[in-house]
Parts: sequence; C-alpha cells; structure tokens
Amino acid sequence: MLTQLTIHNFAIVRFLELDLRDGMTCVTGETGAGKSIAIDALGLCLGERADAGMLRHGAEKAEIIARFNIEKNPGAQQWLDANELDTQEECILRRVITHEGRSRAYINGTPVPLAQLKQLGNTLINIHGQHAHQLLLKPEYQLTVLDAYANHQGLLDATRQQYQNWRSLHAERQRLRQAQEQRQARLQLLEYQVQELDEFALQPGEFADIEAEHTRLANSESLLNDSQYCLQLLHDSDDVTICSLLKNVQDKLETLGDVDARLKSIAQMLRDAQIQIEESQYELRGYLDNLDIDPARFVLVENRLSKAMELARKHHVKPEDLADKHQQLRSELTELSAADERLQELAPALQQAREEYLSAAQKLSASRKRYAEELSQQITEQIRQLNMPAGQLEIVFHPQETPTPTALGLDIPEIQVSTNPGQPLQGLAKVASGGELSRISLAIQVITAQRVATPTLIFDEVDVGISGGTASIVGKMLRKLGESTQVLVVTHLPQVAGHGHQQYLVAKQNDGQQTETSMQLLDTDMRLHELARLLGGDQITTNTLANARELLISG
Repeated sequence: MLTQLTIHNFAIVRFLELDLRDGMTCVTGETGAGKSIAIDALGLCLGERADAGMLRHGAEKAEIIARFNIEKNPGAQQWLDANELDTQEECILRRVITHEGRSRAYINGTPVPLAQLKQLGNTLINIHGQHAHQLLLKPEYQLTVLDAYANHQGLLDATRQQYQNWRSLHAERQRLRQAQEQRQARLQLLEYQVQELDEFALQPGEFADIEAEHTRLANSESLLNDSQYCLQLLHDSDDVTICSLLKNVQDKLETLGDVDARLKSIAQMLRDAQIQIEESQYELRGYLDNLDIDPARFVLVENRLSKAMELARKHHVKPEDLADKHQQLRSELTELSAADERLQELAPALQQAREEYLSAAQKLSASRKRYAEELSQQITEQIRQLNMPAGQLEIVFHPQETPTPTALGLDIPEIQVSTNPGQPLQGLAKVASGGELSRISLAIQVITAQRVATPTLIFDEVDVGISGGTASIVGKMLRKLGESTQVLVVTHLPQVAGHGHQQYLVAKQNDGQQTETSMQLLDTDMRLHELARLLGGDQITTNTLANARELLISG
C-alpha cells in the first residue's frame, strides 16, 4: 500500500507530504484547487512522461517520492528480487525533473529506466481516471476491461507471442517478395561475374607472384648476360679475377704479418672475405645453371597478367584485390540464392505460424466469452443499484468473415446496454446518456478493481455526472472496496466523501505573487464543515451542517 507521498516544486505545489492510511481516503476541495495534482505527481513516480512545464515556476527541479509497504505484495517483491533492486518491506520510488526537461528515476535509491518504473508501478497501484467513461466507448478499451476482469494473462501472452512470430515471418516474406525482381536481375549478373572469375581462378596473393615472374621473364636476357659477366670477374676469367687478386693481397699481408703483428688481423679479415666471395660465385653459377629462358612461358604469364588487370578494371578494384572481390561476389551470390530458397521455405512456415496463432487466439476468445457473460451479469447488478433499476448490459462479440490477426487476438467486443424497460440492447454510444455512461463506467471499474492484485486503487473523479441517492450508493461501494484494499478517491460529491475512512482537503492560497496548493488531513469537525460546504456552497448553515453530520454518520 501507499504509505507516504512527498512532492517538491511540482505544478503549484511548493512542498507537500501526505501520510496515507488503509481504507478509503477521500480528497475534496474547491474547483481549480488542484485536487488531482497529487495523483498527477504520483503518475510520474509510476513512469509517466515528464517535461519541464511540470515544474513550479522559478524552481530548478521537481522531486516526487512515493513510499510503499510491500510486505503483503508478493508481486512487487518478486519483481524487485528478479531485478536485483533491494527487496525489503518498504519500496521507495523517486522521480526528479530538471528545469531543462531532463528526468531521472530511482527505485530504492538505484537509478533505473522509466520502463522499469512502469513495470513495478503496475504491481503497486491501479489508477482509474476521470475520463474512463469516455474511453469505455472504444472497443479496444472494452477489450482491456474484459481482459483485466478475466485475468488470463497467460493466454494473452501466448497469443501475443504467436502473433509476433507470425508477423515476423509475414514481414520477411513481404520483404523478400518486394525485392525478388531486383534480386533476380542482380542474381543473373552475379552468376556471370562469378563464373568468369571462377574460370580465371586468381588465388589470393597470386597477382604479386605473376607480376614478379613477368618482370623476371621480360628481363631474362639481361639477367643471363650480366650474371655471366659477373661470374667471369669473380672467378672464370683467364686473365685477372677478383678471387686471384684478393688471394694475392691476402698472401702478401700474411707475410708482412710476420714482420708486424698488427697486419695479421687484416689478413684474417681478407681470409673471411675470400670465403664469402667463393660462396657467392658458387651461388651465382647455380643461378645461371637454373635460369630458365622460356618464351612460351613468358607469353602465358603476360596473358594472365593482362587478364588480371582487365578484370580488375572491370570490377573497379586494384589487381591485387581481385581475389578478394571474387570471394565477395561469390558470398553475395550465395546469399541471394539462399533468399530465393528462404522464400520457398516461408510458405509452409507461415502457414504453421498462422495455425498456431489461431489456436492461441481461439483459446483466448473462448476465455473472453466465458468471462464476458459473468462480467455482464455483475455489471447489470451494479448499475441497477446505481439508480438504473431496469438496466441491462451485455458484452457481445461480432463475428468476422476474414479475421485480421492482432496482438490482442481476433475479438471485437461491443458493450450493449438497455436503460429502459422494453428497450432493445444497443451500443453504449447510441443509448447511454452522460450520467448513465458515468454510472456504467464506475460499476465496471469497481468490479474490475476487485479482480486486480494491486494493493492500492485510485479513483480520480470517476463520479462525474452522478448525484443524489446514486452518489450515496457509490460512496458505499467504494467504502466496501476500501475494507479489503487501500482506496483513494478524488471527489466533489459530499455523499461520496462522507463514506471515507479519512478525508483530505485541498486548498489553494495566493499571496499576490505566487499561488500554492496544500492538502490537510481533516478531523471530525473539519470534515463536517467541508461536507457542509460541498452541500451548500460557501454559506454554511445549521441545516447544511446537520445534513453533513448525517452523511458522516452514515459513512
């Protein structure tokens, strides 16, 4: 249950702290005093969207803190435990809004996204707004009311999951079909390009090898002649060679080394050089022996090099990147071919998904029709107590020739009502007046509220269009509801307010510069005066006080 609500700098509230109790709590006040401000602030704590216009004029930030006792709320405890948010007997929601319009949310001191605030809020409070009777004219809201009463969340989740699966496959098929014509044209081009590159079969890194071999073959005559010339200079000349000259210098220095030992190290260096030079002439001789001058091979390499460069220009890549381009086109061809195969596979998969969806939706529909009969009977009983003695209500479902799948199933409900004897059942919009619609809406909200597991129910001026004896019955209904759960009621009717276990008065003050709203818990005498004001306006008389006392006693 909601135990405390603290509001700082929200709308025309500077500071407000409410300590709330069990039972039925009524909130009254003059028109325009801000009776719904506390509920609006609480809505922010439950994850509603915020903007800078909600701040009190001149304030840097607004802050709303709501404290809940969740000792007897296993749903909230399980949610907090699953999200690792410090499960205790008390849960604290906090929302801060800055003057720039930024917002921060906290659960038990931990920053959280708004989505989590909304999820937890659904286990803590159920708010019934003052415009619910207008929403009741919409089929989708009527469906929401029925589902809340039936409490078949498992069937709803199963239907929604099967719908998402069917919808995903349906969207995939549409996407593949729309792209099929373009895909076919691209597929033909890719098949030609990949076949051409497959036939050429250039391997990764091969172009560099081809280029190097082409350069070598193109300069083979120079390589042969110059290598032979170098070999002659080193060793093979009949005249003077590098090897013979070096041997002479080495011998001379070795002889001189006997005279001056400092020359021995130089002689050793020349011996090492002699070994290296001899090894180089052996290597050079081996190179010449293996040098292959093949004009036919040169033509073959030159043709492959030209073809590689031609294909590279054709595909707008560098020749060394042609092999990678080949793999890229082959992968794209595989993907496009797989897309056509996937399109063929989707037909049976889509049919199966639709059948599974229809099965889930039909189970949901059966549950709705079963509970619709039960709910119709209960609402009829309630509205007859609300000064509609001949009232009759029935929830009917309109069959569809070709049902359109939705996440909520296939049902289109309509609440039909008869308010006078002999009058046939017709849609709400055709039959019910504003006051009758309010009473029907209130009856539905009270009935469905008893089926919802949240420990706190808030009714924000749901008694609009109701007065007199009917209002007293409404008050009794809400008080009875308050005996099993916490009920907060914003009302302008003394017949309703008199049934509350406690009552708050909302007042607005103006010092000539700023306006401020406050809320005060009323004692018995103060409640009498407030009920008298609601009965007779500003002129409180002995009669209005006596009437107020009767209302309070009857509560």
